Amino acid sequence: MRRKGGNSVLRIWVVVSLSCLTAGGLAQTIFEEIARNPHLCGNNYCVYPDSDHHRYTPAPEGKRPFYLSHYGRHGSRNMSQREGYDIPFEILSKADSLGKLTTLGKKVLWQVGTVREDASNRWGDLTELGSRQHRHIARRMMENFPEVFEDSACIDARSTTKVRCILSMGAALQQMKAMNPHLRIRMDASKHDMWYLNHQDRVLRKKMMTPAAQQAYDVFTKKREHNGRLMGSLFNDTAYVRQQVDDGTLNYYLYKLASILQDTRLEDSLHLFRIFTDEELYRIWQKENAWWYISFGPCLLNGGKQPYTQRHLLRRMIAEADSCIALPEPGATLRFGHETVVLPLTCLLELNGFGFQTMDLEEVERNGWVAYRVYPMACNIQFVFYRRDIFDKDVLFKVLLNEQEATLPLPSSIAPYYRWSDFREYYLKKLDAYQEY
Repeated sequence: MRRKGGNSVLRIWVVVSLSCLTAGGLAQTIFEEIARNPHLCGNNYCVYPDSDHHRYTPAPEGKRPFYLSHYGRHGSRNMSQREGYDIPFEILSKADSLGKLTTLGKKVLWQVGTVREDASNRWGDLTELGSRQHRHIARRMMENFPEVFEDSACIDARSTTKVRCILSMGAALQQMKAMNPHLRIRMDASKHDMWYLNHQDRVLRKKMMTPAAQQAYDVFTKKREHNGRLMGSLFNDTAYVRQQVDDGTLNYYLYKLASILQDTRLEDSLHLFRIFTDEELYRIWQKENAWWYISFGPCLLNGGKQPYTQRHLLRRMIAEADSCIALPEPGATLRFGHETVVLPLTCLLELNGFGFQTMDLEEVERNGWVAYRVYPMACNIQFVFYRRDIFDKDVLFKVLLNEQEATLPLPSSIAPYYRWSDFREYYLKKLDAYQEY
């Protein structure tokens, strides 16, 4: 629902921007990033930075990877709700029937109709690009950490019950089995695991948009509501727009359609981002980024507790890692779900400074809390564990966010590697200190 208040060349820009900017921080402004690559303003609709050119810090001498723990979002998909296609189509179709569209408006109507028809009865479905993303991620896992997947290593894979997540899991496991037919793979997708794979904390969700948060968000977005230029380019009658068109709604859904195109087979033929100016896209992104910060980040306007929706998942990851560390053979635990898990989990872990807390929404972007760096389609968090042998009790690990080495708020003289014992102590204390409402 609406919040209150490219082509292949561009896909390359997404890869370059998301991979380099995560490491490079705020070397350039977000406005400049979006101006260079409009696809970035799509937030959770961004395509995955599907690159083979990751450089990893060598492990401390003698340490070898032996276990990998993963949580990943499904790959690229269509928009989940039919209304995202129907609402802009119906608004523009009605105006066209009354002769109220400009030449550009008629062209946009045709593009909206084309996207709508392509997605018909495929709302929320995984696209071919989504499957390919997970095949590539799985391949790189095995290439980057071959010791984890050698011989008859055990792979335990779980998915939420959404079809797009199950198919993403299937694509990854199919790739792994093709590369090593001897792998022992167990996979499941059941309501049995939903309590931690996609926990819906109703109490925290009710406290998501408090009156203070809503007021701050309304003030923040009102400064950025400028739809007049776009409406003037699409409609030839300003009185009609004023009396018959909800310009905020139309603007929002045209932006969503423009954003989702990069995840579909139409990305090379339709270019809806071109109807917006760089400034307009940036302002839309600011509103969306603030909404995600309030809804899933550690925003103090609603108590700063939303990341704790993933407390069950983090406890499960710790417990399963402890169990696998005790085993003599290598293996991996793979989990497939949603961005509404990856983003708050990133904040709960305080990866790369995403634990930043404030009541001032103007400070969010300035402090590097930029959600598209966390949750593109197929986004993932990987814990990679290292030791010398089964008798080595000094287990090390590192965290990869979208396959890039990430930082934790823990002291370490060998970062990005951390001692597992330090991690367990810090985060179990953090989870134990959380008081459920």
